[in-house]
Amino acid sequence: MNLAPSARGNALREELQDFLDTRIIPNEGLYHEQIEASGDRHHHPAILQELQEEARSRGLWNLFLPDEEHGAGLTNLDYAHLAEITGRSPLMAPVATNCAAPDTGNMEVLHMFGTPAQQEEWLLPLLEAQIRSAFFMTEPDVASSDARNIQARIERDGDHYVINGRKWWSSGAASDRCRIGIFMGVTDPDADPYRQQSMILVPMDTPGVRVVREVPVFGHYDGHGGHPEVEFVDVRVPASNLLANEGDGFMIAQARLGPGRIHHCMRLIGMAERAFDLMCQRALVREPFGKPIAQQGVFQQWVAQSRVKIEQARLLTLKAAHLMDTVGNKGARMEIAAIKIVAPEMAGWVLDKAIQVHGGGGVSDDTPLAMMWAHARTLRLADGPDEVHEMALARREMKRYLPDT
Repeated sequence: MNLAPSARGNALREELQDFLDTRIIPNEGLYHEQIEASGDRHHHPAILQELQEEARSRGLWNLFLPDEEHGAGLTNLDYAHLAEITGRSPLMAPVATNCAAPDTGNMEVLHMFGTPAQQEEWLLPLLEAQIRSAFFMTEPDVASSDARNIQARIERDGDHYVINGRKWWSSGAASDRCRIGIFMGVTDPDADPYRQQSMILVPMDTPGVRVVREVPVFGHYDGHGGHPEVEFVDVRVPASNLLANEGDGFMIAQARLGPGRIHHCMRLIGMAERAFDLMCQRALVREPFGKPIAQQGVFQQWVAQSRVKIEQARLLTLKAAHLMDTVGNKGARMEIAAIKIVAPEMAGWVLDKAIQVHGGGGVSDDTPLAMMWAHARTLRLADGPDEVHEMALARREMKRYLPDT
């Protein structure tokens, strides 16, 4: 099994690495300064706009989309190698290259299921980063880890659908650059449980759409539109806004989440690698109790364990990407579930050790470690909690031991 990138993928990896090292990471401080000066945590700073323009000129744009007309036309395996690099600067690099969630998943949905009119109105502006988007699935009043519990309604009324419900963790929805959202809700409560729900496009300026509040993550509010709670009261949109057909909501969700999990996991590996770098650099210059941290036995154990955990997670994630390319998402279900369990836990472990080596500075905003740790911990819930993936993986494994019936 060859998990190396193609020749084109390797050329893009070298270009992206240079872009990260020479342009993105050196400007992280300026990025935060410009946002703070604006007084708006969702501000799109000038340095980010500048970096987006440069990314386009360097051919580092829409790398996630396998379609050659609209995206880079890369395999999942090639893009996985690139996503790891962007994970080293998770607030800037994905946005600078127009490869940030939830836009990536939404663009994939519009590319796969959107009508020509829907693509013209919403996909093309997203591909150009003229606007951003949100995804409305999780609800505050039910256990949304089981999507069959979703209560929001999408009801046909002549040439329109009427939408009612309350969503939260709606990433990106608080930004004034967010112009469109994909909403998942029930169209037929009497249908088969996996055919009850549908997805529909909801422009954010539609009457009845209201951002109720922004939800903090471990006490901090994210930029890029945050993760707000959003209310939908008698929201009317044209019937032509429906994605695919009524009852296709689960099918679309699975198509959207498969590649997204690969992206998340490889970015987590990139975060872990940067944390590893910072940890080792710090250990060489700090000297508690008469010798550098680097010479302390427990630190050497952390270094060894970190390297092993990172390499294991990377190989498993690249294997999943390879299988998605060769046998399809369905054939890679076990590996996709496995990486969703392994990668966030690995990143959290490495980040925890890096924070420990940094002492008080590790829990401050002087380094990206605290932000990265919060992100890694959150991803043990996003796209399904660990326990759901463990349950699915265990069931698939146990089927091999059941007698034929």
